[in-house]
Amino acid sequence: MTALEQYFGGLSDKRVGVIGAGVSNMPLISMLRAAGIKVTVHDKKTPDELGDQYATLSTLGVDFVLGDHYLDACDEDVIFRTPGVHPRFLEGARQLGSVITSEMELFFAVCPCPIIGITGSDGKTTTTTLTCEILRHAGKRVHLGGNIGRPLLPRVSEMSADDLAVVELSSFQLMGMKYSPQVAAITNLTPNHLDYHKDFDEYVQAKTAVYRNQKEGDRLILNLDDEVTCSLKASGNLFCTSKNKELANGVYLKNDIIYIAENGVSRVLMPASDIRIPGAHNVYNMMMAAAIVQGWCSDDDIRAVATTFGGVEHRIEFVREKDGVRYYNDSIASSPTRTIAGLNSFQQKVILIAGGYDKHIPYDVLGEPVCEHVKTLILTGATAPKIRDSVLAVEGEHPPIYEVESLEVAVHEASHLAAPGDVVIMSPASASFDRFKNFMERGDLFKTLVHAL
Repeated sequence: MTALEQYFGGLSDKRVGVIGAGVSNMPLISMLRAAGIKVTVHDKKTPDELGDQYATLSTLGVDFVLGDHYLDACDEDVIFRTPGVHPRFLEGARQLGSVITSEMELFFAVCPCPIIGITGSDGKTTTTTLTCEILRHAGKRVHLGGNIGRPLLPRVSEMSADDLAVVELSSFQLMGMKYSPQVAAITNLTPNHLDYHKDFDEYVQAKTAVYRNQKEGDRLILNLDDEVTCSLKASGNLFCTSKNKELANGVYLKNDIIYIAENGVSRVLMPASDIRIPGAHNVYNMMMAAAIVQGWCSDDDIRAVATTFGGVEHRIEFVREKDGVRYYNDSIASSPTRTIAGLNSFQQKVILIAGGYDKHIPYDVLGEPVCEHVKTLILTGATAPKIRDSVLAVEGEHPPIYEVESLEVAVHEASHLAAPGDVVIMSPASASFDRFKNFMERGDLFKTLVHAL
């Protein structure tokens, strides 16, 4: 009997609640019902808003609590929390005896192979993808999931002890997690998702859950150049990255050469200039991935991917060139620091499309980089006033600023303002939830609009 079968067997006489009928929870609900477990689905959406999902769930024979008061009746023995619902909303249920868990936590509990968990404010998607590509180049069987790829829980039965699971983890997923991966990595930590977390400290506490429950022999990779991650009180096997200092154990940069050090002995990996994807931030991402794969891959595997990998979709993704103007999709840039990294990737001033959903994070850091790297700024969405004010607060010259009502208008405005040789980049510095399900949907619309020009 597998660990998952044992777990489901322990729920046979339990009432189970699942909050949210989203992408990750739909397979979970199907698996629970297939095991004969009684399930109640709680979702803020109405049956009409759930659409096909409601029909599918009805066929499975679940009970429903839907609408604005969907959390009021949460009293099941075991409750699977969707990442979008903060644990504080379930504190009453927990105090009454409910066990609060999640689809991701269950995966960690039953996964038969080593797990590599990657989190951080910026760079985690690129780092996760690079890690996966290097491992696959080395011949490893890799299962990619979390915030990237498909839900992992339904694939547990396909996994063996010799496989590897590479998981990108958000602060939402990590809150309350009682498990940590065998290899954990934190790229950096800057203010983010303060519409969800009560403050930056809670955000940091959520992120550090990625290593808080590691066991002896597990490994943690930290970016020592980041103000927050370098101050974390980490125990266990530490293997770090730095552009600013030589390390005894880790991956570091010196005179544009990347080195790998183990027990005080350093060896050359490669020149940083050989990394194919542009931008100083991608040197960090590559160094982090190189640190993560130690023990599984050769240096040749790392170099092969570093020199050929073209980048992640929606991350400074080249869309097309039209009338001498190059268009780039950087929809994954949902915070100011990500947008700053995108702007630093170009040698020239760009036409920037920015703005979106307000996560209640500060935008003052964005003003100077925009004035330095942007020739024309086009803003849309709820954060447009914050971004505009951050730019206008900078002394000296400012780029022309246009505020428009939608992404559609922003793209057409950019095309009219651009001249041959210009770069237009959508790098919102904001989340997408004002109009879109996620940043991928936003990026896809941008690409569609650009191709329609």
